[in-house]
Amino acid sequence: MASIYSVSQVNSYISNMFAQDYMLGLISIRGEISNLKYHSSGHIYFTLKDEGAAINCVMFAGNRGGLNFTMKDGQCVVASGQVRVFEKSGQYQLYAKSIKLDGAGSLAEEFEKLKARLAEMGMFAEEYKQPIPSYIKTLGVVTAPTGAAIQDIINVSKRRNPYIKIVLYPALVQGDGAPASIIKGIRALEEYGVDTMIVGRGGGSIEDLWGFNDEGVAEAIFNCSVPIISAVGHETDFTIADFVSDMRAPTPSAAAELAVGSFYELMEKVSGYGDDLDRAWNIRLDASRHRLALLQSRLKAASPKESLTINRSKMEQLSSRLNAIMDKKLVASHSKLGILTERLKGLSPLDKLSQGYSYVSDENGQTVNDVDKVQVGDKLSIYVKNGKIEANVTEVSTDGR
Repeated sequence: MASIYSVSQVNSYISNMFAQDYMLGLISIRGEISNLKYHSSGHIYFTLKDEGAAINCVMFAGNRGGLNFTMKDGQCVVASGQVRVFEKSGQYQLYAKSIKLDGAGSLAEEFEKLKARLAEMGMFAEEYKQPIPSYIKTLGVVTAPTGAAIQDIINVSKRRNPYIKIVLYPALVQGDGAPASIIKGIRALEEYGVDTMIVGRGGGSIEDLWGFNDEGVAEAIFNCSVPIISAVGHETDFTIADFVSDMRAPTPSAAAELAVGSFYELMEKVSGYGDDLDRAWNIRLDASRHRLALLQSRLKAASPKESLTINRSKMEQLSSRLNAIMDKKLVASHSKLGILTERLKGLSPLDKLSQGYSYVSDENGQTVNDVDKVQVGDKLSIYVKNGKIEANVTEVSTDGR
């Protein structure tokens, strides 16, 4: 009868077999990460798979010190460690000691290292970014002379400003000679004196775009006195050139939109400014005219001629008032004179003579109104209503007889 073993015995036997296998004791496995889980304990659980199979993997927290990137599902990596059996479940898995990005992954790792180093040097700092001019005359472009990128840049630029001058430096944008060609193009256009520069190319794999992840290219962009817009790949692609340049555009077409201000919008603004200036000038002119009229009015009022005119008018008014007062006074005086004349008329000697009275004077013409003033023999003149009578005094009496 065949021997009967427990599950634990079988799993332990298989575990020993794995442990004694030299190849499984230190093995490197290439595969794509899936089912990734960062555990709160610090352990990392994931699956490595290829087109035909999969294997469970774990990296304990104590081994994470050598992991220099953040693992993500879909990454292609090379995990190195031991393949052992977890006896409790009877499943085998890779206990990873180290994990490296593979292929494109290694480029990504190199990219992250360079990015971190340049960031630490301050080459991505905002205070070193140059502003992009709103309106330029000359646009420099460092890119391949053929392909969609340069055509997109030309089409968009000319649509926005038909008078823009575009200077192309035909650079290599892919392959081993790309970094040196890009650097040369940046320096050549800087020396030429363009106003703004676009450095970029169309989309591609990370290997295709690698020329823009070069440290020398980053230094050329950083040291360039001309503002540079990077336009490398598609919107989701990022290169070192994007971080160090003064502005990043998601595509070459977008870079042209950012670099070239709209001529027609500018003309519309200028027209609007002209209208505003006309309105402001008219308002100021009206205010000046009003002030001038006010000053002229004040000057006219202060002039000798105007003063004479005003004084003459006042004099005429006063003369009219004086004449009116005099006329009034004359009328009143005439009226009073008539009254006094009538009164005086009642006291007139002639009127008294007409009433039967007479007037007597001596030879000297002195009025005789007292008997003591005459003597017998004096000559007297007696005035009556219609003449004079000469008489001699024959008798003087005081008793009225």
